[in-house]
Amino acid sequence: MILSLDISTSVVGYCILDENNNIVLLDAFDLKNKKHYPDIFCKAQEIKHVLEDIKTSYNITHIYIEDALMLFAPGKSSAVTISTLLKFNGIVSYICYLVFDIKPNFISASSARKTYGITIPRGSKAKKVVMEHIRKTEPQLIIKLTPKGNPVPKYYDQIDALVIARAGYIKQTT
Repeated sequence: MILSLDISTSVVGYCILDENNNIVLLDAFDLKNKKHYPDIFCKAQEIKHVLEDIKTSYNITHIYIEDALMLFAPGKSSAVTISTLLKFNGIVSYICYLVFDIKPNFISASSARKTYGITIPRGSKAKKVVMEHIRKTEPQLIIKLTPKGNPVPKYYDQIDALVIARAGYIKQTT
């Protein structure tokens, strides 16, 4: 079974696929509440507890994690943001190794999308294109919408985790 993670400091999407590439679990850790999760260590502790529960329920054999953002995006990232994300990605990756005794494989978002057959047209917003692709190819998934008709933000993280899982599955079976 495959466990995949899309790690950020506010929401961590995760997906479990069985040996036949079927979705067993698709969800997200919502870590935005600063009272419950005041720092990355409290967030990591929560993720560790959930991963330990996953270990007792599923026979995970492979772990795929989306590579952390490494480039500045105007208006979206700063050196502090990227540094914090890299720290958190490292902490969660190590927790995965400790809990499952499996070294995670890292896949960039662009490589995962390409492997899974998603092409992002120049000038398009990748998250929107990926969401549209998944809604067409995975009609069984229920994606809740905001009152304005947009997907609830945590679903983007779940979908990213699914794309990482599917790419991991493809890489290990080819």
